[in-house]
Formats: sequence, C-alpha cells, structure tokens
Amino acid sequence: MTQYSVTFKNNSSNFGSACIYQTLPDVDDPRIMSLAWFSKAAHPDTKVVFDWSINYSFVWDETGPLVPGVRFDASQTLPADLKTQNQVTLKYENGAFLFDSQGQGSRNGTLYVAHDNSLPLNVASVGIGMSGAGTFVAQAQPNLNINFTPHPKYWITFGNYIPGQVLDISEITEPQELAFPPNVYSLNAELQMNNTWVVTNSVV
Repeated sequence: MTQYSVTFKNNSSNFGSACIYQTLPDVDDPRIMSLAWFSKAAHPDTKVVFDWSINYSFVWDETGPLVPGVRFDASQTLPADLKTQNQVTLKYENGAFLFDSQGQGSRNGTLYVAHDNSLPLNVASVGIGMSGAGTFVAQAQPNLNINFTPHPKYWITFGNYIPGQVLDISEITEPQELAFPPNVYSLNAELQMNNTWVVTNSVV
C-alpha cells in the first residue's frame, strides 16, 4: 500500500499546531463536516512528519451536538473498502451505539452509512476515516442515510488545533493545499517567517 508523507517545517516565529485535514470538493452536503485529521505541535525552527496510507474506515463517537470545536474521538473504527465492505448501519441498542450489517453497497467507490431508526437525536456523530483517524463526520439521526464518495483534497494549516477537532472550514484563514503530483508521495510544507506557505516535492 502506498505511503504518503508530509514534512512540516515551522520557520515562523510562532508556536502552534500544524493540522492536516481533508475536503470533499464534489460533495455539497452541509451536514458533512471535516475533522482535524492529524495535528502535531511545533516550536519555531522545528519540524514534524505526518504519514498515511489510503485505507478507509467507518467511525462513530458520542460527540453530542456536532458543532465546530467539538472533538471527535472515535469510539469504534471499522475497516472499510470501496468495493465489498462499503456499507454499514449505525444502531442504538441496549443503551449503546454500534455498527451493524456491514456489507456491499449499491455502487463501488462510495461509502454508505445508514442510520437506524433507533438512533437518538444530537447524541452521536458518524462518518468515515482514513489511515486510522476520522476525516468526515455528520450528526447521527434516525432513518438518515449519508453517502461519502471520497476524492479528497488534502490541506495544511497552522494554529490552535487538536486531533479530531470539528473544523469550520470557512474560518480557516491560511490554508494551503497539499497537491501530490503524479508518482510523488512525499511533500515538504514550510511555514515561512511572514506566515505564508511554500510546498515542494521531497527528494527521496
């Protein structure tokens, strides 16, 4: 499985956290929110490394109401793929949430999350993850179905972030897209002294 990596170098004068997150440019569903996929703190003149592979999962957590700033810390992570194990149902049974009935969805390339009629309102959130961490979630509601067709864009930003934090994408002021050219799987992302970004291909 292909490994991707980003080396972040903090050449600014500020301490903070580098945060990598994803967006779904083809999905116009206001219920779906991006998470701080990865986040690591970095002092000035230090670097941190993020690495991942493209392996998908289903995730849920008892977040309460899903609003920006809430932390999503997956209570269950269920491996998924885009062909044969791309559909699952979230249920509420005996006072607890669980995934059930994983199987093959109606179309390859899409991840399907069915919401059972047992689900209480504004208690849990459910979605998908990549490489062991949540990427996109929505509020769990009874009898609701949400589909994710992942063609993600990767972004990096710097500030005050924790892993799993629900993001308000519109409020991120200095995002930088991490675009991997063909046959390139490793990037350097440098935050400069003037708080602008320089992204280059890593030399392996």
